[in-house]
Amino acid sequence: MKSKTWITIGIVVLVAVILYISIKGSYNKMVQKDEAVTSQWANVENVYQRRLDLIPNLVNTVKGYANFEQQTLTQVVEARAHATQVKVSPENLNQESIQQFQAAQNELSGALSRLMVVVEQYPELKANQSFLDLQAQLEGTENRIAVERNKFNEVVRDYNTYIRRFPSNIWAALFNFDKRGYFESEAGAEKAPKVDFGTN
Repeated sequence: MKSKTWITIGIVVLVAVILYISIKGSYNKMVQKDEAVTSQWANVENVYQRRLDLIPNLVNTVKGYANFEQQTLTQVVEARAHATQVKVSPENLNQESIQQFQAAQNELSGALSRLMVVVEQYPELKANQSFLDLQAQLEGTENRIAVERNKFNEVVRDYNTYIRRFPSNIWAALFNFDKRGYFESEAGAEKAPKVDFGTN
């Protein structure tokens, strides 16, 4: 009878140890992946902030041309103001908040595109060295935005996959590790846009 008791106690202890190791390993891995998402989100915000910082200089350079269309400049300034108001906390990176952030940034991208189209009508502005420098910086920033968004999506995919796999999904639900949102392609993104800043 005593040997059965010891065997039962041994099995219970073994199961408890295995369960502890499983929980500890999964929890630590989820924390690590969650921190990777938070870190990459900071990188995304950083490159978007760089773009926001370039816009006032671009607007001031363009304003110097007396006949420049005020409505276009106003749209850029308003879109920038709206984009600065839409903030997403790392703790709230769900699909809805990412979409709101992306919509505000897309509004700004559209306003900047319209500005560049109007600039085509001003050859002196297109030849202005300050404008050309800002245009090159803006173009480089747009490329960095694309890179950082892709990296963010990769890190989120890794995190979401991990918290949805068994047995991690049990511990994720228990410790409130929720699925994170992705950046999505814009409508028509499957076609490469033709970008011409008139530098040809």
